Amino acid sequence: MRLFEKIALVTGAAGGIGRAVALCFAGEGAVVIVSDINATGCAETLEQLERKGGSGMSVIADVTQEEEILALYRQTGERYGRLDIVVNIAGGDCEPAADVEGIDYLRMSANLDLNLKSCIISCREAARLMKPQGFGKIVNMSSLVYRGSPNQFSYAAAKGGIYAFTRSLALSLGRYGITANALAPALVEVPAFVAALGPERWEMLRRECAQRYPLGRVATPDDVARCALFLASADADFITGQILEISGGARL
Repeated sequence: MRLFEKIALVTGAAGGIGRAVALCFAGEGAVVIVSDINATGCAETLEQLERKGGSGMSVIADVTQEEEILALYRQTGERYGRLDIVVNIAGGDCEPAADVEGIDYLRMSANLDLNLKSCIISCREAARLMKPQGFGKIVNMSSLVYRGSPNQFSYAAAKGGIYAFTRSLALSLGRYGITANALAPALVEVPAFVAALGPERWEMLRRECAQRYPLGRVATPDDVARCALFLASADADFITGQILEISGGARL
C-alpha cells in the first residue's frame, strides 16, 4: 500500500473529485480526514470509505471562512497528532461564462475566496503541522484554465494564482522535507457539473471536448485521483513545485 498509515486531509470531499481522492487514498492505506461544507455528502464519502475497509473522520468546514479552516486543522491535530498529506480540492467557478465587461466584483471576490484564498490558508495551517515532523505532501487543485480562458476570467486568475503559490510553497518548504505540487485537469465528468448543465448541454459539451482532446474522451474523477495519489506517494519524493496537467492531451 502506497500510503500505509499516512494521515491525509482531503477538502471538497463531498464532490466527485474529492470523493474519488478520499476513496483512492483510503484504498492505499491512508487514514483520511474528509472535509466539505456539504455535511450529507461528507458523511456519505466517509461511509463509503469505511465500507471499503478504510478509516478516518468527517469535519464540516466552509473553506471561505478562515476560522473554519483553523478549526479543521485543530481537530486534525488533536485527533491524530500529525498530518502527512493534504489535498486541497474544494473550489468551483462562481462566475462562469462572463465576458470582460460582465465581470462582477462580488462573483470575482467569491472566486478568489473559494479557490485561491482558501488554498493559501489551508496550506499555511498544513505547514504548521508538517514542518516540525520534517515531512509532508501538499497537493493543490488548479485547472487547465490556469493557462488562460476567454470566458472564465476570475476563475482562471484564481487557478493561475494557485500554481504560483504552489511554486512559492515548494521553494519555501523543501528544506523541511515538504513537497508542494498542483493538479490541472481539463473537463472532468462530475455529477454536480452534469446536473448544473443538464443532460443535453452536458452531452454536447462532453462530445465537443472529446473531439478536441487527442485521447478522445473527457476525464473521470478517478483519473484525477490517481494523479493525486502519485504526487502524495513516495513515488514523487523528488518532485516539487510542478503542475501536472490531466488533460488527455488538450492544449498541446
